[in-house]
Amino acid sequence: MIKVIRPRMTNESDYSRRWGVLLGALMLGMVVLVARAVNLQVLDKQFLQHEGHIRHDGLVSVAAHRGRLLDRNGELLAISTPVKSVWVNPKEFESSEKDIKSLSDLLGVSVKEIHERIDNSSRGFVYLKRRISPELAEQAIALGMPGVYADREFRRYYPAGEVTAHLIGFNNLQDDGQEGMELAYNDWLKGVPGKKWIMRDGKGRVIEDLENVSLPVPGKDLALSIDQRLQYLAYRELKKAVIQNKARSGSLVLLDAENGEVLAMVNQPSFNPNSRMKISGNVSRNRAMTDVFEPGSTIKPFVVACAMELGTVKQGTVFDTSPLHIGPNVVKDVHNYGMLDVAHILQKSSNVGVSKIALNLPSSKFWAFYNNLGFGQPLETGFPGESSGRLSADHHQWGPFQKATMSFGYGLSTSLLGLGRAYLAIANDGVIPMVGLLKHDKPVESHRIMSAKTATGVRSMLENVVSREGTAVKASVAGFRVAGKTGTVKKIGAHGGYTDNSYLALFAGMAPASDPKLVMIVMIDEPSSGAYYGGAVSAPVFSSVMEGALRMLNITPDEENQAPVIVAKDGTI
Repeated sequence: MIKVIRPRMTNESDYSRRWGVLLGALMLGMVVLVARAVNLQVLDKQFLQHEGHIRHDGLVSVAAHRGRLLDRNGELLAISTPVKSVWVNPKEFESSEKDIKSLSDLLGVSVKEIHERIDNSSRGFVYLKRRISPELAEQAIALGMPGVYADREFRRYYPAGEVTAHLIGFNNLQDDGQEGMELAYNDWLKGVPGKKWIMRDGKGRVIEDLENVSLPVPGKDLALSIDQRLQYLAYRELKKAVIQNKARSGSLVLLDAENGEVLAMVNQPSFNPNSRMKISGNVSRNRAMTDVFEPGSTIKPFVVACAMELGTVKQGTVFDTSPLHIGPNVVKDVHNYGMLDVAHILQKSSNVGVSKIALNLPSSKFWAFYNNLGFGQPLETGFPGESSGRLSADHHQWGPFQKATMSFGYGLSTSLLGLGRAYLAIANDGVIPMVGLLKHDKPVESHRIMSAKTATGVRSMLENVVSREGTAVKASVAGFRVAGKTGTVKKIGAHGGYTDNSYLALFAGMAPASDPKLVMIVMIDEPSSGAYYGGAVSAPVFSSVMEGALRMLNITPDEENQAPVIVAKDGTI
């Protein structure tokens, strides 16, 4: 017997009850949602606003315009120009290889490098190309690649390039000074960044500036003491001399004789601060201020000045300059000049004559005179890495031979600017003003080192050096009286002791000698084309630069009837 099971019919009342429960649940859910929406958007709307701000608003920094560097006449030496930097958010970056190749070609960054920067970054920010033109950055953004953005920055530009590089220095990518005056006055120049609120869309892109929290405060301009015209002149002539003499390097400093301001300061070889690809610590070093050397015969005028101040010699005092034996050591000159007065000791640059002058000086007085001239003392210009040089304070232990070597420039060291500072005393009637790299509107601090009588006496003797019978005839300037002193210094070898084939060629001088307005020091390091004496290598640079400087500054000649000195191509007079 087969039992048939029939399907059970649902009761209509059960069916309606279920639908009622479901509908009630839906209505209750809708009421809860509406109530929640009313609560958040009407009663407690600050919560959503806060959450929205967290996700879409941001506080960003606004770059400040860096102050300009100017020369004494207002010519631009360093200026910041608006640029843009392209960056990417690796978390948002999704593009095809074709798009990446387009971005690579546009920015000049290889496809491999783009991938490496993005793949190796754990941050939401990585630069692709910094400080490019706004037009190029806009083209990159126009590619429409997700996660690629551009921000406004400033790029430092140096109009004079290599001509002022060692003095001005340069900045890093964060626009902070790294060398030179850019570093020394970084806080003065850089300004204060501003801040602003911005709004981003769901993909993190900036879509609106909401509010300025604080405006950027621009950096302040800085006027330097240099004259760009004189700077270029000095750069050109020094570079030519270094090349012609096949020298290792060269430096030149030009000073205002009355207030100590640096009117030009150059070094060779130089570098281009607008392109940091090949800049190193060695090439960017301002050797005129950071490197020291033994001044050699350029120190001799100060030995004479010290002796004149103490009354031990006069211009006409005569000394026998035959070779001088001091214990086992012998001091001698290139030639045996026999009997020379003080004026001719300087004219012929006699080591023996100046040694005998020094040996008659009390060691304490001798040392104090050098010290007052600034040897071994800081320059106090604020320039990074400036050197004080060295002057041993242990003068009580000086023996006769050490006093002799100190008299012709060995046993102490100075920078080129330090030597220039000392020569200001002779040019400025015995008074040394504080040397400086900034343009001054007020008189600077100064110190009297010697009497005006001594200074003018030494100056008149140094005019004989720049004569046909002296060692620096090539330093002469037509129409002007020039006073100066040569120096040819043996360099210390790598293993100690002085070499016989490596020299510094020096010339220190001033013009017009009747009332000096300018003081200049020239140094050529290791000339190797044949000539190596200061009178043959550095004196011509002095003449060329001084002649141009006197003309540019419209300084009145003081020897209108001076016969021109004609120098043949072979160097003979």
